[in-house]
Amino acid sequence: MADKNPAFERYVGIDYSGAASPVTSLKGLRVFLASRGSPAFEVFPPPGPRKYWTRRGIAEWLAGLLSENKPALIGIDHAFSFPLRYFEAHRLLPEWTSFLGDFQKHWPTDDDHTSVDDVRHGLCGDGAARSGDSHWRRLTEVRAGAKSVFHFDVPGSVAKSTHAGLPWLRCIRQQLGNRVHFWPFDGWEFPAGRSVTAEVYPSLWSKGFAREDRTADQHDAYSVAAWLRRADLDGSLAEFFTPPLTASEKTKAQTEGWILGIK
Repeated sequence: MADKNPAFERYVGIDYSGAASPVTSLKGLRVFLASRGSPAFEVFPPPGPRKYWTRRGIAEWLAGLLSENKPALIGIDHAFSFPLRYFEAHRLLPEWTSFLGDFQKHWPTDDDHTSVDDVRHGLCGDGAARSGDSHWRRLTEVRAGAKSVFHFDVPGSVAKSTHAGLPWLRCIRQQLGNRVHFWPFDGWEFPAGRSVTAEVYPSLWSKGFAREDRTADQHDAYSVAAWLRRADLDGSLAEFFTPPLTASEKTKAQTEGWILGIK
């Protein structure tokens, strides 16, 4: 029987973008926030010269939210890791924390003046030493029918947002330590009262919510926050944190990551 005691107090949906630099105001970056007692609403960046969020701004806002003593569930729509083939090709330990450090060293896309394309084109970093093949897919991508994290410049690709977002996951992890559980890398189960950050795929849920007057980016972020809240309140969320995987698949997914909602 589903446990109907909510695990979280707040729910955040983030529609991500890997365009331009970390300090560029991007229309495609959207944040929606819900709580147990209130439906999802859009969160805008602090007053200032930038109309839209920047990637740096979202990371700083998230760090502040997660430092509060209110367990939150954060859903971000970019990949949190790479296929096991990548680890094997570059002779890396299949361990997420060291992967994040190694990736940021070669793809410093959290630098204010560095874009994903700057690294791709050899203007900075050393992306050529940590590249992948667009045919390599994680197990969760195969199950979801999603594109490879190395499949750039095609519609529906999360390659650029993933390469832009990974250093910010590292930044949040370094700032907050074990106050945030990065699922499933820190374990398939998480301690009660702990905030959790997970990879999501808005297409799983966006058609289940009325679009209303939201843009596509707004609706994706809204759908994530709204679904996370609903699933926690109706007691169905727990089953999505325990997908029916074999022991070997679970071991693989703790390196590659898993999309919340994929079974």
